[in-house]
Amino acid sequence: MKDAPAAAMDALPRIPAALPVEEEAPVEEEPSIEEEPSIEEAEPRPSADAVLIRRTLAEIAPVADRVTSYFYALLFTHRPELRAMFPAAMDTQRDRLLKALLTAAEHLDNTPVLTEYLQNLGRGHRKYGTRPDQYPAVGEALIGALERYAVSTWAEDTQAAWVRTYTTISQIMIDAAAENERHAPAWWQAEVVSHDLRTSDIAVITLRPDQPYPFLAGQYTTLETPWWPRIWRHYSFASAPRPDGLLSLHVKAVPAGWVSNALVHRARPGDVLRLGPPAGSMTVDHSTDNGLLCLGGGTGIAPIKALVEDVAEHGDRRPVEVFYGARSGHDLYDIDTMMRLQQTFPWLAVRPVTEKEGRLPDAVRRYGPWAEYDAYLSGPLGMIRSGVDALKGAGIPTDRIRHDYLGELAVPA
Repeated sequence: MKDAPAAAMDALPRIPAALPVEEEAPVEEEPSIEEEPSIEEAEPRPSADAVLIRRTLAEIAPVADRVTSYFYALLFTHRPELRAMFPAAMDTQRDRLLKALLTAAEHLDNTPVLTEYLQNLGRGHRKYGTRPDQYPAVGEALIGALERYAVSTWAEDTQAAWVRTYTTISQIMIDAAAENERHAPAWWQAEVVSHDLRTSDIAVITLRPDQPYPFLAGQYTTLETPWWPRIWRHYSFASAPRPDGLLSLHVKAVPAGWVSNALVHRARPGDVLRLGPPAGSMTVDHSTDNGLLCLGGGTGIAPIKALVEDVAEHGDRRPVEVFYGARSGHDLYDIDTMMRLQQTFPWLAVRPVTEKEGRLPDAVRRYGPWAEYDAYLSGPLGMIRSGVDALKGAGIPTDRIRHDYLGELAVPA
């Protein structure tokens, strides 16, 4: 999750106007989480526009690097003032464009899910300073790049399909941003009030936002540090909303992770970060009494902990089973907190799983049955994939398996 017209809806939204690079992973930042709302539902027969767009994308896939480079060259040549809104290093940004296009193309006819996704992007792009008048420039650059490289499939009807779709996509984003502007800031300033280094590469960071920050347990935020301006990363909240308004994040420093390393090894109390709006659909449905089956790998335990607190605060007494995975016992950095919660709430069971016990999804298979549970997964991309397969095999319907992973678009933080 989760970076030009139509299928590009997913892509362009990540590029229109000001788009610093955003990691696709809400939680564990090992080449890992941002889907946004996961899209796994059966889709209707593709529309004529969707067919044309997918043909274009299939043709340009082998020359993706050239297409994306040409797109940015056109954009920055025609609108040079937009260059300052992007990160200085554009390598990751270029890699994301086609992947985002392909992701959107796959779900072009899933209107409800795609609309919700685009609305989230529109709201989120307010933090970049994106303006409605900048979207057309993105669409023009995209059309120009596609026309140059989609030699075999490009035709008048293909261009018309892209224009129609991009117009719809950009309008959904613009409208969502305008509506959101009436009741929420574009970003929040958040002061670091505590920094707890749990291991050599994992820190628990507590923030005090400058104004109330509305979010739900299980959601995540985008974050920008003063040391890497215009580069935003996703982090899940590690607690349910608190009366004192403080926010807690779990951050793991990963190789080549500019933002994560700065947060773990450089940030100190008194530093001020910027937060984008909350996002994510991995929240508890309190209208049902289904149990919760939660899989948290590494720092993916952060939103799982928030979900447990949310169930407790609502007075729910349904069973909650938490499988907490890590490479070793040393890496179970928050196990003491989770065990205290288990001692407090009789309906909660916490099962630590390290490599000695095998893979996390395999451990889940040994328990159950899980047919009456809603499942929540958070962690590295590989764990999400194998976990979803395991849960389906255990009889949990796809629509009751929740995670916030934007698919294949994971990069180091």
